[in-house]
Amino acid sequence: MAKSSKIAISFFGVIQRIYCLFACSTKRWKFLTDNVERFTMKPLSDTRWESRIKSVQPIRYQASQIISALKEVERTATDDPKTVSDAQSLVTALEKFEFIVGMIVWDDILSTINIVSKRLQSKIVCLDATLKQIEGLILYFQKYREEGFNASIETAKSIASSMDIEPKFPTKCQGKRKKYFDEQNDETEELQLSAIDEFKVSYFLVIMDAAISSLTSRFEQLKKFEEIFGFLFNSENLKSLDDNDL
Repeated sequence: MAKSSKIAISFFGVIQRIYCLFACSTKRWKFLTDNVERFTMKPLSDTRWESRIKSVQPIRYQASQIISALKEVERTATDDPKTVSDAQSLVTALEKFEFIVGMIVWDDILSTINIVSKRLQSKIVCLDATLKQIEGLILYFQKYREEGFNASIETAKSIASSMDIEPKFPTKCQGKRKKYFDEQNDETEELQLSAIDEFKVSYFLVIMDAAISSLTSRFEQLKKFEEIFGFLFNSENLKSLDDNDL
């Protein structure tokens, strides 16, 4: 999911850059801890996907405080042009409405996945329970795909308002298409999608489809595994089998 679109890759790239900017200096880390109280910034990990929820939450719930810390870094790093530039660009990234929408979506998705993941890591979990958990997650994502985007927009508008950020996506032109000889009107036609529709199609739906596809594939694999070996995971079934069935 996190690598399914360029916008998603860029989103997590911004988060990693924020962590690296603060973590490379004890003075800058002090700026961060002085401004944030609830969550501390965490690095991303390619081997532990759970790190992504821990890296998203600090920004999701403390975006304005992190911006304040970045501005403090910018103000005090007068002899370090690179640091000043990095801090400025990160503030600009955090103040974009599309970034705010993205952090709402990722927090919703990753929080739900993390809850299910914790349950599946239990020592007493069984195969049929695992199938039910994954099936429930698929149903949740299917519903979220239909309803989650509009809800995320409304939440993002509220956050943007509190940060004095205009809740608006940048307008993007989709280019022009040549008309064929039998088509009417002008030689070319302007093809445009509203900025919000473009964001939904190229970002939100892409990551949701990636999630649903991945979970469905795992569900089908486990279902096949259960058909073959499921009897081993249920003592009641084993007791009910006669010698021939065993």
